[in-house]
Amino acid sequence: MIGKPKERAGRRRAFQMVGLGLILFGCFIRVLDPYPVRIARLTYFDILQRLSPREYNPDLPVRVVDIDEQSLANWGQWPWPRTLLAEMVKNLGEYGAAAIAFDMLFVEPDRFSPSRLLNDPALADILTVKRHAAKLDNDVLFGLEIANWPVVLGAAARPTLEGRPVTPMAGIIEIGESPASGLVSVPNWTPPAPPLDQTAAGIGGVNVSPLGGMGIIRRVPILWGGPDGTLPGLGLEALRVALGESVIIAEGAQDEAGIMLAIEVGDFRLPTTENGEVWVRYRRDNPNLYLSANDIMQATDNPNLRAEIEGRIILVGTSAAGLFDMHQTALGESVPGVSIHAQLLEQILTGEMLSRSDVTAALELLSFVSLGIVVTVVMSRFGAVASFVAGGVSAAVVLASSWMAFQNQLVLFDVTFPLLGGMANFGLLAGYLFISTEREKRAIRQTFSHYVAPEILDEMERSGHQLQLGGETQEITVMFSDIRGFTPLSETVSATDLVTLLNQLFSKIGDQILRERGTIDKFIGDAVMAFWNAPVPVEDHPCRAASAALLMREALVDFNASAVMKGRPPIALATGCATGQACVGNIGSKSRFNYTVIGDVVNVAARIEQSCRHVDYDILVSCAVYENTRNVMAMLEAGYVDLKGRTDLEPVYVLVGGQETLDAPAFQKLEATHKKIIAAIRNRQPHDQIEDMCADCVAQAQHIEPGLRRFYSALPGRAADFRSDTQSNQLIFSHQESESKPSA
Repeated sequence: MIGKPKERAGRRRAFQMVGLGLILFGCFIRVLDPYPVRIARLTYFDILQRLSPREYNPDLPVRVVDIDEQSLANWGQWPWPRTLLAEMVKNLGEYGAAAIAFDMLFVEPDRFSPSRLLNDPALADILTVKRHAAKLDNDVLFGLEIANWPVVLGAAARPTLEGRPVTPMAGIIEIGESPASGLVSVPNWTPPAPPLDQTAAGIGGVNVSPLGGMGIIRRVPILWGGPDGTLPGLGLEALRVALGESVIIAEGAQDEAGIMLAIEVGDFRLPTTENGEVWVRYRRDNPNLYLSANDIMQATDNPNLRAEIEGRIILVGTSAAGLFDMHQTALGESVPGVSIHAQLLEQILTGEMLSRSDVTAALELLSFVSLGIVVTVVMSRFGAVASFVAGGVSAAVVLASSWMAFQNQLVLFDVTFPLLGGMANFGLLAGYLFISTEREKRAIRQTFSHYVAPEILDEMERSGHQLQLGGETQEITVMFSDIRGFTPLSETVSATDLVTLLNQLFSKIGDQILRERGTIDKFIGDAVMAFWNAPVPVEDHPCRAASAALLMREALVDFNASAVMKGRPPIALATGCATGQACVGNIGSKSRFNYTVIGDVVNVAARIEQSCRHVDYDILVSCAVYENTRNVMAMLEAGYVDLKGRTDLEPVYVLVGGQETLDAPAFQKLEATHKKIIAAIRNRQPHDQIEDMCADCVAQAQHIEPGLRRFYSALPGRAADFRSDTQSNQLIFSHQESESKPSA
């Protein structure tokens, strides 16, 4: 009993070690951060934004001039002559724009310039212009115009190493250990064509994702690294120009190089990722953000347009489908790239910046570890169901914390890895527990199979037999079998050898009981108790019990002839069987009980087994067993015996053999002689005559069942057990005894 708690504690520790191993493995996976883990995290962040997108604020000083389909239809296909763009810049400047940023490239010289048209051999003989107009260059005119206004031009990342240098207009002040060294970098830039790169107030990168980036735009580089130094993104550069600032401050870590923490422009501070990116806090695309370029190009002064443009940062871009500047946002929308720059500016101005730091990642890992510990500890102690509930509650807390952090602090806290990792741990641990439980179940089944036949175990599993305190009354057959001569045997061997001998004997005997679908109740010293028809029904249970007794007799013969009994006196068994009503079930305390039987039939079977010595035969059965098996078992009347604790005498029968013995002519002859003996005893014939008939039966029994010889040798001395007057006298005595007792 002491070993059981230690064994359970050992299994629990082993289970917990498996859980700890899974937690450590999960931590290793999270540190590696493979693609499935990353994409699950980003998808969850998209879901957060879709559940609670940012609201559009029309009062924010950001607008987009959209070169839409109507503008292209009215002013011609793209690219427009830069004289038209100069007119647009002039109109926007006169409307009071704080900054004008072009989300487009002016890489090549304007092909509509008169000087370029006259240089075209195909057009030289066709076109005629005045001499002073022959040298007109639209790029010069455009450059002269943008020099008058706060204009920001765009530069695009170039994947090759070939390209012209770009000169950033913004000064970059780095604080910390070279934070700009860890920025998203590009091999080269495609800057604006001369002289535009010299006359613009600012130059910013138009890309909204690193080179090779595809799919959903979630983070936008706010500063870029390149061969010519650090270049701000288009939105940040537009903000700098609008504020009239000359420098941008890049704040980095003090103790580690290449780690960007934040960007400062004027009074605005933007927390960034370590490589200088900003998480975009998206809102639904709103048409109120856009102004049509067609309206801007009109020469008349429009008060409504002035109200929309004056004092605002104006981003010029295109939503025309043919110009291929559409990107997908975390909200699932396809918007022009200029819209993403505008949204980034809006959240800078409002301070609604999404943040995600190393501390957040550490807390996510801690959540995973905590969930894993909860699942492991609870499952090891209380099972999978309790672990599922505890894990579910813990997961709900983590999920709620993530939502509140996003809603209130704009912190991106990933729950996918803690939850999915916790679910994976739960599944693997549940599988381990299932395998472990199945292994223990098989071990328990193997152990229980020593008490119950395998067929009965199968039926119990199919019927869903439940072990619970209590029982029910039903008819059963009970067997008691005791070793004869056990005391002399125990005096000749040591206690250890005696236990070994008993184990081998009971194994032989128990196998025969289980073979006949019996249930071994208990081993009581040198005796065994078994019963039939429980816990599952056995229709022919009296016959099964009788057959088991006969098989035990045969097994005992083999056991006595075995090497273990060499040099020792043979062992004999005394077996008694009785059929009757009994309470069958789990009997004991609520915390510990045994599946057993209680009832008068148990006492009857035990007393019948004790009567084997009086009858001088090894197997006796009750009258109920006889009545149920008389047509298939060879049995002979053994008279009435006095059972201790019972008032009435009990008729018993010796069990000689099975159906084969019953049908044998020799047994039928013996049975006829046996009946004559019983009749002679009851008719009080001379004792010598009864002895002669018994001697005849002894001779016949030699070829039927040798054990009957002792039975018939003792029969003449038991004549009183067969006489009816003995029974009547016993009944009269019992009646007088009951009358002599005082009434209650």
